Amino acid sequence: MKTLTDLLSEKTGLKKEHIDNILKLLDEGSTIPFIARYRKEMTGSASDEVLRDFETFYVSAKKLLERKSEISRLIEERGILSAAIMQSIADAQNLRTLEDIYRPFKEKKSSRAATAIAKGLTPLADTLERAQLSLGEFTQQAKAFVKGEVANVDEAIKGAQDILAERYADAVREREMIHESMMRFGVLEVKKGREFNEKGLYANFLNHSEKVAYIPSHRYLGIMRALKEKELSVKISLDTERIEENIKKFKIPRNASSSQELLLEAYKDGLKRLLLPSIERAVHTELKEKADLAAIGVFGKNLSQLLMTPPVTKRIILGVDPAFRSGCKLALINENGHYLEHAVIYPSEPQNDYEGARKKVLALAKKYAIKAVAIGNGTASRETQEFFARLNTDEGAGLNYTVVSEAGASVYSASKIASQEYPDLDVTIRGAISIAQRLRDPMAALVKIDPKSLGIGQYQHDVDQKLLEKKLGDVTQDLVNRVGVDINSASASLLSYVAGIGSKIAQNIITFRDEAGSFSSKAQLLKVKGLGAKAYEQAAGFIRVKEGKSPFDNSGIHPESYAIAAKLVGTDLEKADVTRLSAELGVGKETLKDIIKELQKPGFDPREELPPIPFKEGITDIKMLREGAFVSGVVRNIADFGAFVDIGLKNDGMIHISKMSTRRIAHPLELLSINQFLPQIEVIAIDQEKGKVGLSLVF
Repeated sequence: MKTLTDLLSEKTGLKKEHIDNILKLLDEGSTIPFIARYRKEMTGSASDEVLRDFETFYVSAKKLLERKSEISRLIEERGILSAAIMQSIADAQNLRTLEDIYRPFKEKKSSRAATAIAKGLTPLADTLERAQLSLGEFTQQAKAFVKGEVANVDEAIKGAQDILAERYADAVREREMIHESMMRFGVLEVKKGREFNEKGLYANFLNHSEKVAYIPSHRYLGIMRALKEKELSVKISLDTERIEENIKKFKIPRNASSSQELLLEAYKDGLKRLLLPSIERAVHTELKEKADLAAIGVFGKNLSQLLMTPPVTKRIILGVDPAFRSGCKLALINENGHYLEHAVIYPSEPQNDYEGARKKVLALAKKYAIKAVAIGNGTASRETQEFFARLNTDEGAGLNYTVVSEAGASVYSASKIASQEYPDLDVTIRGAISIAQRLRDPMAALVKIDPKSLGIGQYQHDVDQKLLEKKLGDVTQDLVNRVGVDINSASASLLSYVAGIGSKIAQNIITFRDEAGSFSSKAQLLKVKGLGAKAYEQAAGFIRVKEGKSPFDNSGIHPESYAIAAKLVGTDLEKADVTRLSAELGVGKETLKDIIKELQKPGFDPREELPPIPFKEGITDIKMLREGAFVSGVVRNIADFGAFVDIGLKNDGMIHISKMSTRRIAHPLELLSINQFLPQIEVIAIDQEKGKVGLSLVF
């Protein structure tokens, strides 16, 4: 039987020595970000993405090996573990195949076959399976089993057939063949359900049929949601006539006598009553798992792009949470993200107080020298944008504004985190602060909100929630550590994602900071309650201390490498001979390269290399749009089938994947990213009644 290292090497392509090192580091309590960043020589420079996949394969491979061992033990306890069975268990590549191997050995308490076996009909079934008797001879032999709970010959024969039906349905080879056929040639057929609504969300799925092999994950999840809501029914069809012909050709002995018809009936019954429904359930499970992984993958990439949106720094920002009747809530934050002041204006219906709103905003702009405005994209967003556009045109206000997704702002404003941060402010003002904060530093603001509330991804409530939460947590942790965290300004939410820290220690850091003042060195972390040597080792490299005691404290250089970094100060890093220096300093080449990079760009934020957030100068009304017109917009969400783009309307426009490129692309993420600015998009369809706009990048 293959070892865990063997399985992981096959799955990941990593060298066995690196796999052993990674497993050792994980067992010692090291985190993925730490291993990826500071133990490159031990892993062959595996990235955090590769290590996350490794972790997934590790859990899966470990589970497979444990189940193999358990099944071997269970069969051995029954005294029937042959060399052939042991080999088939060892060769099993996945849990499904492994469970199929074990299936015939399971006790089935309530099946028809189990009842027949209990009545002593196994010998009769064995005779029928050989099919060497004529029908009359077999019937005569069946008479010997008419006793006890077997009332007559027909019941004896039927019981023997039930046993063979289950044998056929449990046979590993048959199950594998039918499973493969259903995955390759099966057709998913969608019909009307009991609660079907002809004008509902799922009307387009009615009478839809599609090969199982080709159905995209987003469509499968949509159909399954409709099934759950009883609007649609679903069946996977397969050419059973061809399977029955194969049974007759390959499963019935060639020298079979006339009792072969009874045997054929048994196998057909096993196929239709037991095997096909069982395989259909297994295929649905497999399709759901694949669809979940695909949807979760898209969600993770969207979240990654959203969190890596470049911050808008060195500006006082006005956050605006638009509304009609209750007015637009305004909240100001300074360059460091600290709350300054709030106000409410009513520039739109029903009050239409443009003059009062104008005076209030201009006064705030003059008082704080506002240079950036973040407007939420919810209700009254378009009207609010019109107001600021008019201020800029008529008053020369110079208030550069951009539209920010306010998804999750209301969730944050009513959360425990928000009440702790702003205990004396109304929830509506907290929402405006959140909008401003997510423009200033998207990562710092958005980690406070459940990712499922951020309006990205697809079918997030239909996928495996544990897998989704793990994926989103992993993505957030990897990105937070890639960017680094300012220990003296970070919230507990942000600190909790730093490798080795977690929510409890994060809160202890905040408490220490409040009581002892700002941190002046990374070494001070060891004074925080609950933060021991291991947590310090994991976290220290990702912490930033601006103006710290050591010049390296505001860098990604790990304290364990400070002595090496000090020896490099003053050298010509551009011409550094890494091979020679690595040998002289006794440090790995990859680690040395990272130290040099940090010394060349102290305090570097990788988000700075990305395109900046675009600010608007005007807005678009759907009534002004015409097919063939060109607009600009910002990508807000990406799904398998297309991208949703904010072009200044209440609803985002949609670019279908077929309208993104003249060449075939597998996924929109090949071309687009969250918060990407698209300077020229063609309007190709307008539905004013539904407020929907179709867009295209192909023209």
